[in-house]
Amino acid sequence: MRVAVVGAGITGAAAAWALARDGHDVRILEQFELDHGRGSSHGRSRIFRLAYTEPHWVRLAREALAAWRALERETGETLLELDGLLELAPTELDSSRETLDACGVAWEPAKPERYGIAAPDGWSALLQPEAGIVRADAARRVFLRGIRVETGVRVESLDDVDAEVVVVAAGPWARRLLAGTGIDLAVTETRETIAYFRHEPAVAAVVDRDAHGHLKYALRDHVHGLKAGTHMSGAPADPDEPAGPDEATVSAIARWVAERFPSLDPQPVAAETCFYTRTADESFVLERHGRIVVASPCSGHGFKFAPVVGRRIVELSTTASG
Repeated sequence: MRVAVVGAGITGAAAAWALARDGHDVRILEQFELDHGRGSSHGRSRIFRLAYTEPHWVRLAREALAAWRALERETGETLLELDGLLELAPTELDSSRETLDACGVAWEPAKPERYGIAAPDGWSALLQPEAGIVRADAARRVFLRGIRVETGVRVESLDDVDAEVVVVAAGPWARRLLAGTGIDLAVTETRETIAYFRHEPAVAAVVDRDAHGHLKYALRDHVHGLKAGTHMSGAPADPDEPAGPDEATVSAIARWVAERFPSLDPQPVAAETCFYTRTADESFVLERHGRIVVASPCSGHGFKFAPVVGRRIVELSTTASG
């Protein structure tokens, strides 16, 4: 079967890898160069975690963990660094411990100060050891090995794509592209800001759930040391209009980093942007309409699930549309 994948981000790359392994004729159409910084998949690291408060995400993350390990064995590449995730929450009820227990996932109570991290008095802290980071740039490149990628090709109409199946994995460009075929992708595109600091963290990742449900995070970065941000803090934006990091957001991230990592220099050394393609409940959109497969497993937490999502896209692509 001839399949065209629109978008060479992590979702498109994982889908192309899985389709090619099943013997399909696959090509990727990418409007920019590879490893560009305009979308959602660039950068050196992403958090990998099992510590969700919703059981279905924990189960999917466990499936993804097995898939990443299988990919590492097959390719000889190190894609995961699982040195643990420290989760902080105002109370035990705000944490993921009940869900982890229900799913049979191991965790242990933690003392944040052991890892050089300061938490407010009385807060819950747990360490989940099967967590850390995905080496994002390495993962993208592994998935693209042997795949035909046509860069500098911007798809304006899906009607013009010559393929039996078209997988739309276009991130923040997907909604407008799909609208031309009458498909309504109910997402909001937001430009998020991430900041970097000089620090060598004792655990690979930290997730901070505050009393209002906001999630702040920090993770290892192999250039600067620490990468940090606030989940879903960006404003709606047009991905065709380049813009730099939001300075107010950088300052807010720096204040949180200074509170949680008292030993580091709180002056950011770099900042960048990343697009979220958000659904209202942070769920993924994976569905088929005729010859078009919609692949929007995003909402700012989709990277860790890439090898599993790639297989789901194969299933959609090879099942007759009703």
